[in-house]
Amino acid sequence: MYTFLPLIALVLAPVSLVQGKSLILTHAHKVAVKHSAGLARDLRMAFGSILTTQPNSLNQNYYCVGSDGEGVSVPSSGNSSSPTTNGNATSTGTAAPSSTSVASSSWKVADSYSGQKFFNGWSFFTAADPTNGNVQYVDQTTAQSAGLIQINSNGNAVMSVETTPQVQTNRQSVRITTEATFNGGLVIMDAVHMPTGCATWPAFWTNGPNWPAGGEIDIIEGVNNYTNNQATIHTNPGCVLPTTSSSSLNMSGTLVASTDCSAAQTGNQGCGIRSNSSNSFGTGFNGIGGGVYAMLWDNSGIKVYFFPRGSIPSDITARAPQPQNWPAPMANWPSTDCNPYQYFNTHSAIFDTTLCGDWASAVWNATGVPGQEVSCAQETGFSTCSAFVQASGGSFSEAYWEVSSVTIYQNTS
Repeated sequence: MYTFLPLIALVLAPVSLVQGKSLILTHAHKVAVKHSAGLARDLRMAFGSILTTQPNSLNQNYYCVGSDGEGVSVPSSGNSSSPTTNGNATSTGTAAPSSTSVASSSWKVADSYSGQKFFNGWSFFTAADPTNGNVQYVDQTTAQSAGLIQINSNGNAVMSVETTPQVQTNRQSVRITTEATFNGGLVIMDAVHMPTGCATWPAFWTNGPNWPAGGEIDIIEGVNNYTNNQATIHTNPGCVLPTTSSSSLNMSGTLVASTDCSAAQTGNQGCGIRSNSSNSFGTGFNGIGGGVYAMLWDNSGIKVYFFPRGSIPSDITARAPQPQNWPAPMANWPSTDCNPYQYFNTHSAIFDTTLCGDWASAVWNATGVPGQEVSCAQETGFSTCSAFVQASGGSFSEAYWEVSSVTIYQNTS
């Protein structure tokens, strides 16, 4: 998925779609292992940010960076069984209380994935992990026979990591990409559980062709025990944020990278924005039964929203979304200095879970990012991430996605 471009940054201080185009159904999103920057289909690099007040902090920052299919991680200072239930899982999203009926919406369903047919319309990536993770992505038949994918009793799609006690090299995992593509739109994903724990690196994201020319939008991403989600965009040169201020950007998250979103000009880190909510990722997210993430890509720019379980707008549950009425997004990249149809095109949605890889391995000994009060090296007793993965299958019982639905809308107004 990714290439790794090491760099060192001593200080990273936190700084700060309505015309949907026609959905292209004929494009199959293919991905390939990175052999060169031009051939890379999927690079996504990630950085997990650092505390911002200590110039000499030992914390490390990582920002997701993508390629023509996946990301790139850049350090800067800064037989298996799948679970079938989750104590906090619910089969559908729960709308926030409302005393009024839901108004009609100009946003109409273009593609929807849920229930017994959830995996219809997704391709299974089977090449070596471009982010150098200790995983072997498997095809659908293998994933089914190994119990890595299933539709559980709640009607939710489950995607797991192999939990065989010991393996010699890599653990089997799942990475899927929508066969349908879109230009602009509204992507809404309802999940009740995401992978978490030391060595895990899960992501839900969208990506275009010829990375970074087609752009990448990382909706959910983090590593190890992190509890605060990081959303990031990666583009060709020219896409920038107009300010570092969260209030001026009208978002609740905090910019933890440069205002320059160009992969080439920022060492592949792009514009990363971290949620200030400790229930937006990992154990915090799972502990409340998950919630809904929404990514809006329209003429105003690109926004990522998070709605915890119990606070999901009723218009989302009614499949009549009214994003203009939602509260401020977690992350916002306005079109002011970044035309969303110039820097982003022909996207597919992607789920994956890798282990270790360029990001999780690099912060194996680190602390300071929300949720990572103790390093994974200290917590597990293993000096390296890869050694832990090979010897500790039972530790990956929580390394699974449980997804109620993914719905992609287009605006008909």
